Amino acid sequence: MADDEAKKAKQAEIERKRAEVRKRMEEASKAKKAKKGFMTPERKKKLRLLLRKKAAEELKKEQERKAAERRRIIEERCGKPKNIEDANEASVKHICKEYHKRICTLEAEKIDYEYEVARKDLEISDLNAQVNDLRGKFVKPTLKKVSKYENKFAKLQKKAAEFNFRNQLKVVKKKEFTLEEEDKEAKKSEKADWQKK
Repeated sequence: MADDEAKKAKQAEIERKRAEVRKRMEEASKAKKAKKGFMTPERKKKLRLLLRKKAAEELKKEQERKAAERRRIIEERCGKPKNIEDANEASVKHICKEYHKRICTLEAEKIDYEYEVARKDLEISDLNAQVNDLRGKFVKPTLKKVSKYENKFAKLQKKAAEFNFRNQLKVVKKKEFTLEEEDKEAKKSEKADWQKK
């Protein structure tokens, strides 16, 4: 009996350990399933929709902010528009003179700025050239790209074909046969004695 009890105790111990291992495995698989199942396709769709809405709102806000900034800058640079509809002829002339004066000053400033930019570009290129001279580096000229498969003398051959000497020679009419030439021709046409046989 003691053997039976010992075997039963051992069997119970083995069963208990197996149950413990099973329990741990089930918990691990549940944890994995919980992690995997967190982002279901439905949740992903909802998240994408929310992100799109948020992005659209941000884009709209950004556009509105840019438009407001643009209006502010235009008002700052150009001033507020004058009311011309209710003005008489003298006030319209006065407004036109103000605008003309403003345009002239802006054009003068524009020309000054353009001259200043051109002068500074020239200075920059001179300084770059001086730096390259000091370093011993020289600007390499850009070389023309040529195909290595292209016939190098094709252009020359084409020009030579166009410039054909025979085309430029004068055409001379042949003289009609003279008696001497006819005799020579007749002799040539006669067969020699040894050829007749």
